[in-house]
Amino acid sequence: MQLTINRIDTRYVLDNEGGGPWLVFIHQLAGDLSVWDQMAGYFRNAFTVLRYDLRGHGETTASPDDFTIDDLADDLAQVLDQLGAPSAHVVGLSIGGMVAQKLAINHPDKVETLTVVGAPAFIPEDARPTFAQRAAFVRENGTASIVEATLERWLTPEFRKAHPEVVEQIGESIARTPAEGFARAAEAVSRFDARDKLASVNKRTLVVAGQHDVGTPHAASKVVADTIPGARFELLNAAHLSPVEESQRFSALLGDFLRGTA
Repeated sequence: MQLTINRIDTRYVLDNEGGGPWLVFIHQLAGDLSVWDQMAGYFRNAFTVLRYDLRGHGETTASPDDFTIDDLADDLAQVLDQLGAPSAHVVGLSIGGMVAQKLAINHPDKVETLTVVGAPAFIPEDARPTFAQRAAFVRENGTASIVEATLERWLTPEFRKAHPEVVEQIGESIARTPAEGFARAAEAVSRFDARDKLASVNKRTLVVAGQHDVGTPHAASKVVADTIPGARFELLNAAHLSPVEESQRFSALLGDFLRGTA
């Protein structure tokens, strides 16, 4: 299904068999809502589960202009408004974790709980050129050119060997990402910094990191947990896509957190 948000046609999928509280999943850079298929299956009987494609990803049209992570958070706030969701439990992975942080800062009334997965509190100055270089490379060569290198960062060698069908599906989602959509999002990531207001977040927060994540080292994720008062930090035996590699452990952690039992 689609909504028009800030003049952008936005694809979303809603699973509300359980008719319970709203739970929204936000995907990674060069991904789409399909990365959360398994989690939607786990939670749809107890929650109203929303997944959607960020600007320029999946089947959501690209932004005609540059944008920031704050703009992406505003997009999500409008999606929730248009769907009639007063607020939601928000789970974000990678760039999705950045969007989730900004939603909690800029639209706190929209957030019941916050779960940040594989995302830092800011992009260090010396890392920013890397994202600009990736944006330029993809504009010239397309997203198919970064599939192999991205999969190596996102998933451990053991997982890639044991689950080739999952790796293939994720690789296809990378290759399908429009070059300009990726590039503008990568540039937005390069400018991300939530440190000045992160301590003001007063929502129950879970931060999850991958022990083998080279793109977002777990020390960078721990800054988020250390800055938000009372946040819980969990380290999983995975690389960047811990909800994929450690799906059972991740779903158990998230389920306990959402129920308030852990």
